[in-house]
Amino acid sequence: MPDVLSMSGVTYRYPGDGRPALADVDLALREGEMTVLAGMSGSGKSTLMRAACGLVPHFFGGEMAGSVMVCGRDTREHGPAGVADVAAMVFQDPESQLVMNGVRAELELSLESRGHGGAGAARAVEEGALAFGIEGLLERPMRTLSGGELQRVALVAALVAGPRLLLLDEPTSQLDPVAGEELLSQLRRLNEEWGTTVLIGEHRLERCLAGADRVIALDRGAVACDGSPGAFLEWAARHRPELVPPAARMFSLAGIRPLPVTVKEARTRLRDVSLVRSAPEAQPRPQAAAALSMSDVWVEFGDGTDAGSVALRGLSLDVSGGEMVALLGRNGAGKSTLLRTAAGVVTADRGTVRADGEVALLLQTPSDYFLHERVVDELPDSAAAAALSDLGLEDAGECDPRDLAGGARQRLALGIVLAGRGIGGGHPPALVALDEPTRGMDQARKRELAERLGRLAAAGAAVLVATHDIEFAARASRRCVLLGRGRVVADGPTREVLSGGRYFTTEVARVLGPEGSVVLAEEGASMLTKGLASQARDVVRA
Repeated sequence: MPDVLSMSGVTYRYPGDGRPALADVDLALREGEMTVLAGMSGSGKSTLMRAACGLVPHFFGGEMAGSVMVCGRDTREHGPAGVADVAAMVFQDPESQLVMNGVRAELELSLESRGHGGAGAARAVEEGALAFGIEGLLERPMRTLSGGELQRVALVAALVAGPRLLLLDEPTSQLDPVAGEELLSQLRRLNEEWGTTVLIGEHRLERCLAGADRVIALDRGAVACDGSPGAFLEWAARHRPELVPPAARMFSLAGIRPLPVTVKEARTRLRDVSLVRSAPEAQPRPQAAAALSMSDVWVEFGDGTDAGSVALRGLSLDVSGGEMVALLGRNGAGKSTLLRTAAGVVTADRGTVRADGEVALLLQTPSDYFLHERVVDELPDSAAAAALSDLGLEDAGECDPRDLAGGARQRLALGIVLAGRGIGGGHPPALVALDEPTRGMDQARKRELAERLGRLAAAGAAVLVATHDIEFAARASRRCVLLGRGRVVADGPTREVLSGGRYFTTEVARVLGPEGSVVLAEEGASMLTKGLASQARDVVRA
């Protein structure tokens, strides 16, 4: 049996791009492999998957050399339609690939386009919806779904026809921690029980390394590492520390080897290490006036059913100028609605909302902000050069903004929202509200974003970020607000909220437990180093 996916000498350039997005790539995926595709933003992960389903070069154009074989079919002769029955892809922005008005119609279309119909197709829709927890969405209009719900619908639409190769570009980027773990568990079942070959491109590697057979790391379009998860971690620690997940990073900083792939491995290796815990620093709340005040706010939407949908239920929240607050919660908890209501895009049915000045709102889909064909034209002339430099996009000014990598699109959208108001100069608005701003960003870019938001807060802005990226929330915020079914269920210092939980917690906190209130790799490494030093002193005294 031939490999499910085989690439030989693949080099590819997008139209007008001088640097190849893929550079002499050779790889083969065997039947039933679960492979993680790692790499920094712009390393070529999305392009490789586009090539694997025929979109490159047939849809995107450009120049391509080498060959791509998908289940024995040469993509030079078979475009996307010619491999669609054996290879399915879910993109970074699933909203762009959903075409029907309703969820059930979208799943049925996926089957009909591949020649399936009748009772078998109806059964496949029902089974797919049950397997991935979207049975309650089947009768919903697409316009009523959250970003995470759209992502799950796109995944089921790709899976219902039973492809042999499943290509996933950041499949958990808009999923809450619970849904993310459920998704990966279902993917492992597909892989193990049905033999589906899975290739996952992901930045949040802590979520998916545990179930991977193999990790392929790209660097500037070339394969830089191809091996087991453990071998990848050792390579990354030496060559690309930004790719090392939090628990392994903690071990690396503390000088402990080998690096753990899973939380279980990390806890096992630390059983004999005495941890020297220090009391967490107090994190006082700023005493500035409230930049945002919401009191007993109710928001209801029509969802296509007689019952309707209540998004916010008597919610009350104050955010002060100078605060950086992470807004957490399951998909559909009301995070996006809260941000839209704070910005005045959505009007509350009951309650009061007061913003003490201008509100800058960045929604989940960055492409919604793009109006021009050149990146530089998206920004005011007076602020363009400074903003592009601040955003790390100084070399992308002549590119079409829609052709940028996912993380670069996010940074550009942030620049459009804040150009002249905290990015590229000027005074920040009273409230900066961001909805899932880290999608498509590697760890280095996330650190830069956290620092940028910190500067906005230091300049007096209130910063409110809705995110499913718990590691980013731990690094960027001093306060976390957890929503559940449109209500605030927890509100407190970041260390208190994010240590000791099962889902809304960091990988380091899972390894070390709740007692030390440690949520970051650097803090955990300091604790481990002190514990090892204490043990060494005890051995000397003995």
